[in-house]
Amino acid sequence: MVSVILPTYNEAGNIVDLSIAIHKAITQPHEIIVVDDNSPDGTSRLIQELIDSGGCPGLRLEIRMTDRGLTKSIQRGIDLAQGDTIAWLDCDFSMPPAVIPQLLSKIETGYDIAVASRFISGGVAKEGQQWFGGEESKAAILLSKILNWFLRHALFSSFTDYTSGFIAIRRDVLQKIRLHGDYGEYFIDLIYRAILHGYSFIEIPYTSVPRRAGESKTGASFTGLFKRGLPYLGTILKMWGLRLRHMLGGSV
Repeated sequence: MVSVILPTYNEAGNIVDLSIAIHKAITQPHEIIVVDDNSPDGTSRLIQELIDSGGCPGLRLEIRMTDRGLTKSIQRGIDLAQGDTIAWLDCDFSMPPAVIPQLLSKIETGYDIAVASRFISGGVAKEGQQWFGGEESKAAILLSKILNWFLRHALFSSFTDYTSGFIAIRRDVLQKIRLHGDYGEYFIDLIYRAILHGYSFIEIPYTSVPRRAGESKTGASFTGLFKRGLPYLGTILKMWGLRLRHMLGGSV
């Protein structure tokens, strides 16, 4: 049984087609859990209509009215999931549903964690349209590349895409490690803790493409990018503290 979690906020232009594409891509028994942060654009209404129509078997909807946010939405989906393997991805089509079966196949061969990577050999990060103010800013993409380069040197160099957010993972790993963080930094925390625990992982390359519809949740201005970047730096310091605690025999 596979559970796919789709955390959404204002993804009305993508979510129905994405849900159907994921359903068609996965051959194993599966469920798709849309965890929506009460989007004002009607995302949850469209999903409920799809559920009622029977057009996507196994589709479920959870609407979060309070205590919202990306990390909390994914964790809520994990808590609701019934699958032995749990996967999640962004809901803008930048992470192609066709890659999901490749991730699942790695779990089936024995890995605890399979991550789709833009930075491993064969992977491709999407290109920006303009430096600032655009939907897919070059500044945000460049900063992501720099951040991941730094993370590889600051943490474990054997892992390449610490901000991927495109993953399949065994349920028992997530029973040991809960998600921490406000935005994308949760993924750094999850991967680093998993490595310290000794869980096996593999990365597979994929090509990230521009979002199909809607607006990016990453800040397009310099100020927005700066605010998004600060928690990542704090997470790095936190991970160094975890490594020291692990070396001293403490729990992580």
